[in-house]
Amino acid sequence: MSERLGLLIILSSPSGAGKSTLAGKLRDWDTSLKFSVSATTRPPRAKEVEAEDYFFVSQETFRTMVNQGEMLEHARVFENYYGSPRDPVTAAIDNGRDVLFDVDWQGAQQISNSTLKQHVLSIFILPPSIAELRRRLVSRGQDSAETIALRMSESWDEISHWDGYDYVLINDDLVETEARLKSIISAERFRRSQQPGLLEHVRKLQTEFEELS
Repeated sequence: MSERLGLLIILSSPSGAGKSTLAGKLRDWDTSLKFSVSATTRPPRAKEVEAEDYFFVSQETFRTMVNQGEMLEHARVFENYYGSPRDPVTAAIDNGRDVLFDVDWQGAQQISNSTLKQHVLSIFILPPSIAELRRRLVSRGQDSAETIALRMSESWDEISHWDGYDYVLINDDLVETEARLKSIISAERFRRSQQPGLLEHVRKLQTEFEELS
């Protein structure tokens, strides 16, 4: 086992608050960060690679995985199912590799209530204002007016769950928010529960101390 256990890092935010940008910057900062690969029942799209973009499974296989407790979180989106398989995450944690999750509040809640909850570090990203949130969605130039309106209507439901997270950051300045995020992760990596060898080390110190007596 590694000297430290990996963290299960959850990033959540309303669309447009900067979650995906910050996740990308974290991966540039630490290339050992493993992005959780979801399983899905939808068919692969052009250029999507199995086990890199998604694990593509049948609905029957997906339901079996859920029933056997093999999913950390899962949800139905339109006609397809999406979920986070447990085994790859457990393997990464045991090897001291942090796993990054980009999920909504419902996924975050499921993961935080799972058997891996002691390794969870959950962080919510808030926008500085609703007006700025809308400006960012519009400036991306990726969505239609109808899609932007839908994302805005869903944003408050996501924001209303901010108090279920370990840390909350207001992304009013991307550089500062990135620095705060890195500081949080750097400190949490050495949380007592993440260092499995601590007890043995303390016992060794105790033995050494007793030998001096």
